[in-house]
Amino acid sequence: MKWETALWMVACLLFASLPRGQPDTTCHAFVGETVLLPCTTTSPGELALSHSMLYWQIGSLVVHFFHNGQDSLTSQDERYHGRTSLFLDQMKHGNFSLKLSNVQLLDAAVYACIYKQAPNETQKSKIKLIVSVPSSTEKAPSPSEILTTTEITLEKITKYQFLNSSEG
Repeated sequence: MKWETALWMVACLLFASLPRGQPDTTCHAFVGETVLLPCTTTSPGELALSHSMLYWQIGSLVVHFFHNGQDSLTSQDERYHGRTSLFLDQMKHGNFSLKLSNVQLLDAAVYACIYKQAPNETQKSKIKLIVSVPSSTEKAPSPSEILTTTEITLEKITKYQFLNSSEG
């Protein structure tokens, strides 16, 4: 085997073992629900979060920001205030998923999960969120509700007939 081929194989193996985010994902949610936007990395060992940054963004709009081991939400867009959270106990293992509560129609977008461990180590995943309005399906009455309604109706008819027959 030529040394160029061996070097190329080593380079490919090193590249394949580098940590990277998962492929792009699509999530679905209904208005009012809570949704989990997944974002993970496969870095070996525990991550040092004290010198890292995690951005959840839509374009340049900040949805959630984590910096130096803690949430830093001063630049968070007001539409997301009080509706986002991370799994802080799982972040050191590479789980950067975002929990978004009380989903709104305006939340439908492509979210970017950007993790920076060092200036030259950046991982990015894109997650598309599709938001739907639940269909207005009326609940069918239960058999006991039908029976109760029928009994009330029959009782009213009987009383009405009794009152009308006693008048004559």
